[in-house]
Amino acid sequence: MNQNIRLKIIDVCDQKIAQKGETVGLSFYAFFANKNDNPALLMEVATWWIEQERLDHFEKAVKIRKLVSAM
Repeated sequence: MNQNIRLKIIDVCDQKIAQKGETVGLSFYAFFANKNDNPALLMEVATWWIEQERLDHFEKAVKIRKLVSAM
């Protein structure tokens, strides 16, 4: 994944954790607008989430932040 989406994922995770606590869960859709304005990037993140990392639909934001920070 490119640096911009990695930074956005980390930022969204940080925001959600600050708002709802360390147990908050997210899906990969949390990092995108409600409209599909960048299908290639959406598929890239979905492929990473589903095929590469084999994550469930909802995962803890702290786990996602840790995985993306390590990239």
